[in-house]
Amino acid sequence: MMADGPINALEASLAIEHTGPGLWAAVASPQYEANSGMFGGWTAALLLKTILSEAESAGSASAMTVNFVNRVVPGARLEVRTTRLGGGRSLTHWRCDVLSENSLLATAVVVLADRKESSVHTEVTMPAAPPPASIQRAVLPGTFASVVEVRPTLGDDLFNQTTTRSLNWERDGSGRPMDAVQLAFLSDLGAPRIFFVSDGPRPSSTITLSIYFHATSEELAACSDDYILCDMVGTRANAATIASRKDMWGRNGALLATSEQLCWFR
Repeated sequence: MMADGPINALEASLAIEHTGPGLWAAVASPQYEANSGMFGGWTAALLLKTILSEAESAGSASAMTVNFVNRVVPGARLEVRTTRLGGGRSLTHWRCDVLSENSLLATAVVVLADRKESSVHTEVTMPAAPPPASIQRAVLPGTFASVVEVRPTLGDDLFNQTTTRSLNWERDGSGRPMDAVQLAFLSDLGAPRIFFVSDGPRPSSTITLSIYFHATSEELAACSDDYILCDMVGTRANAATIASRKDMWGRNGALLATSEQLCWFR
């Protein structure tokens, strides 16, 4: 598949330099700017990539929770700090922090797992959707919109709706093959759910985002740089926050990851 964006733009934006034990340096690429700072999925991807780059890390990503503390300014020089919290032979727990000028911007806790064969069960079913080539690409705000692709099959009308559900084909357009880092990046892609039940755009930002990685290495390899189908729905808006969940499917019907997030709105 030919990529619309520059090859490996996402990978280049996530470049990290090892500067000492548990210390890394990065730059917040302006190419992945959203409306009010860096796209949250980019920050999540940076945190996960840094942990997976640690010499002591072993296994594959199993779960991740990111808390967005302060705005990540595009173009800022970042310090990323990692700490192995503990674990055993099958599971290890890590913490990763992103800072700029000694100010904490985001923090994550990640579980890495030594995955073994086990019984298999999937309760949910991949929704039916027309092929992405038959759907017009959505126009997104922010500079990161030029390097991602969203083709909505449901929920393309954002305002004055009776449901917050959207069903989109989503893809990083740089040609980067699918892996856990890219799933973390795509997990935050989606219009704020409060928009759907409002008359127009409202100030909104992600407070916390949790991602659960289900895909096998074979299922990730089968995705290559293809679209994945993302089923996202708001669960409840109350007290100026709204929660949502997202199921992420490979084109072959494999459930790759699920995510939950809580957003603030005004």
